[in-house]
Amino acid sequence: MLFPCTFLSQGFTRSLSITTPEQMIEKAKGETAYLPCKFTLSPEDQGPLDIEWLISPADNQKVDQVIILYSGDKIYDDYYPDLKGRVHFTSNDLKSGDASINVTNLQLSDIGTYQCKVKKAPGVANKKIQLVVLVKPSGTRCYVDGSEEIGSDFKLKCEPKEGSLPLQYEWQKLSDSQKMPTSWLAEMTLSVISVKNASSEYSGTYSCTVRNRVGSDQCLLRLNVVPPSNKAGLIAGAIIGTLLALVLIGLIIFCCHKKRREEKYEKEVHHDIREDVPPPKSRTSTARSYIGSNHSSLGSMSPSNMEGYSKTQYNQVPSEDFERTPQSPTLPPAKVAAPNLSRMGAIPVMIPAQSKDGSIV
Repeated sequence: MLFPCTFLSQGFTRSLSITTPEQMIEKAKGETAYLPCKFTLSPEDQGPLDIEWLISPADNQKVDQVIILYSGDKIYDDYYPDLKGRVHFTSNDLKSGDASINVTNLQLSDIGTYQCKVKKAPGVANKKIQLVVLVKPSGTRCYVDGSEEIGSDFKLKCEPKEGSLPLQYEWQKLSDSQKMPTSWLAEMTLSVISVKNASSEYSGTYSCTVRNRVGSDQCLLRLNVVPPSNKAGLIAGAIIGTLLALVLIGLIIFCCHKKRREEKYEKEVHHDIREDVPPPKSRTSTARSYIGSNHSSLGSMSPSNMEGYSKTQYNQVPSEDFERTPQSPTLPPAKVAAPNLSRMGAIPVMIPAQSKDGSIV
């Protein structure tokens, strides 16, 4: 009974086996992960060689999926869309016993358990490798949170933009005595250093290094602790500046309002003048009324008051009333008989004769 058992044990050890141990591999995002899978064959393994890689995603919500396959001397690598074009066999001759693969440009979605299966009938073997993708610290920023004045309290902060946990921090002073203040030693490995009652001795250049298992990043900080500023002067300056701005705005508003009022007044005055101006009289009627009034006055005059009358009064008729556009020559007025004049209401007037010196004869 022992012999057959020994024979089976020897047969098992001589069958196909994967020599690579199960392991966990950690890599940074964007790098290439090498997943080893080396095997040996026994003389009894005479069937066709089949190699298959599968992934069990870390979220455990998806079943195992084939990512690359070798069968019938052909390679098939378009099974898993998330890894399409990023997974390759490392060996050009898989029959030599190397079924290892490379996964390039690693992403966080690549985290999971990968399984290598090798089959060459009657031998079958498989091994699992756990892949962890981490993010290197990057974009680290150092800054002072608070006022950098003597006697004040503030904080020195070191914050990476991204980076997989856990993260480790290390502060160093690069200038002057290169010795960190004693009160800071307890916080040298933290992302934040709390500074109490700052003094000018704290001034200098500091560095903060952030690390995790796949990489590190660093930032620099220049600390300059200065005497307290004149806050009263700053406040007074701010108030004066605000008042000046308000005065300027008030002047602008006043000027704009005054200009609008002047424009409105000019429009109203212009409108009133146009309404008050009477329509122009006919020049012909004006001249006739003027002549008629003079005729009536002449008719009422007696010889006794003729002395104060002068021929020059006829020249008082506005010249503009007699202005005419050039017309064709008019015929002399026809003489009217005396009886007709009486019927028209004319009043006979006796005009005394005058000598050359102007005296009445």
